[in-house]
Amino acid sequence: MLTNEIRNQIDQIWNAFWSGGISNPLEVIEQITYLLFIKRLDELQTLEELKASRLKAPIERRLFPEGEDDHPRSPRPYADYRWSRFKRFAPADMYEVVDEHEHGSMDARLLYDSPYTDFSPRGVDGVFQSKEVDELVSILDEVRRRAVG
Repeated sequence: MLTNEIRNQIDQIWNAFWSGGISNPLEVIEQITYLLFIKRLDELQTLEELKASRLKAPIERRLFPEGEDDHPRSPRPYADYRWSRFKRFAPADMYEVVDEHEHGSMDARLLYDSPYTDFSPRGVDGVFQSKEVDELVSILDEVRRRAVG
């Protein structure tokens, strides 16, 4: 059920995007979907880890590989791509993860092609603003907490 409190939080998300210069509803939905997608991947990985721990067995399906990526200038742990860590980064670090590092087999240069450039000519650079990222992470966490609790 969508309570007034959750509706207000969703309005805050829309307002954060709007004040950050993103007014296209499709673009807002795309960005929210991306954030929820990486959050869900982290939740699934956590479930796999708990299952392996309880069964005292290896993880059957690893969504985030162990170790670091092979970025030529600055390798980064794959664990940094997990929502539980990503959401605590400073906006500049979030940007670095999205902009400069590969996500599994994804080439980060693709963030500057369609569909990202369909909404902003600067690709992903034109999507997230520092202040809005912090606000959105907080609101999404609060919406999740209230929906579950």
